[in-house]
Amino acid sequence: MVRVPNVTRADAVAAVRNPLAFIAARWTPDPRTVRRAALAALVMSVIIVVTGGAVRLTGSGLGCPTWPKCTEDSLTATSTMGFHGAIEFGNRMLTYVLCGAVGWAIIAARSEKPYRRGLTRLGWAQFWVVMGNAVLGGIVVLVGLNPYTVAAHFLLSTALIAVATVMWQRTREGDGAPRPLVGPSVRQLVWFAVVASVLLVAVGTVVTGAGPHAGDSSKVERMPVDWETVTKLHAVLAWIVVTLTFALWFVLKAVDAPKGPLDRTRDLFLVLLAQGVIGYVQYFTNLPEVLVGLHMLGSCLVWIAVLRVQLALRERPKTAIDLPGPASEAAIGTRA
Repeated sequence: MVRVPNVTRADAVAAVRNPLAFIAARWTPDPRTVRRAALAALVMSVIIVVTGGAVRLTGSGLGCPTWPKCTEDSLTATSTMGFHGAIEFGNRMLTYVLCGAVGWAIIAARSEKPYRRGLTRLGWAQFWVVMGNAVLGGIVVLVGLNPYTVAAHFLLSTALIAVATVMWQRTREGDGAPRPLVGPSVRQLVWFAVVASVLLVAVGTVVTGAGPHAGDSSKVERMPVDWETVTKLHAVLAWIVVTLTFALWFVLKAVDAPKGPLDRTRDLFLVLLAQGVIGYVQYFTNLPEVLVGLHMLGSCLVWIAVLRVQLALRERPKTAIDLPGPASEAAIGTRA
């Protein structure tokens, strides 16, 4: 028979005052659990982007016409709101699933031994980005899907993916000082690719803001730019990222770089090729909703792949932990 430990009044007070510290004092997850928790937060951050795209592509952006309620009289979608109300409200509910995944990552990181402050802070950074984006999503509804707020909403989601990717990578590293695996010129080339990727994503939001999928069946304001011109600029930036990636792979081979950076660069190149095929097919087939949704997923995967290349250029060893030994125990006994 398993004995259930008694929970004292002091324990209850401590749990209320600092629940994370209370859990951490009584649970130590293994490294695999921490990695899986961070990966779950990353996966959910991608899913919320894709489902948000589904809201726009189905014309359900104003399925719930107000916020934080779904209607003036109801917190949830009603049967009279039909398909669009269900889609919009369902996406709102997924935000709670995302919060749960991020919360699990925070708890796992906080409970890991030894305590890793930097890893826990990355989890909290995700939480506050989610909260900020939830408020921004409400503003998007209240201003009638203004394209500039929609673009900001997507860019903040991209920032969330960046933080989640870094946290996932950090769960597989130590807390030692980062040691570069390649020379400064190679790292500079990768930074050019990162900057070009940021511009690629930003211009992509303009393509969306000026394009035909406004997010609702009613009249919605669009960005006053020529959609064809912005789309061509988006394509040029995509080719710049592809070229930089192709050049990076040859440079890494030339300098006999470790396997990690080479593998991550190869992965990025393959994701870019798939994304490019989807982009051109959707352009020449008048932007079918399914392909636009796949292109949004591809945008997230490209961004993750770019960040993984940048993070693969260094290693962070595990820091040494001072464990009590005979000498230290003798010293403790002397001081006592």
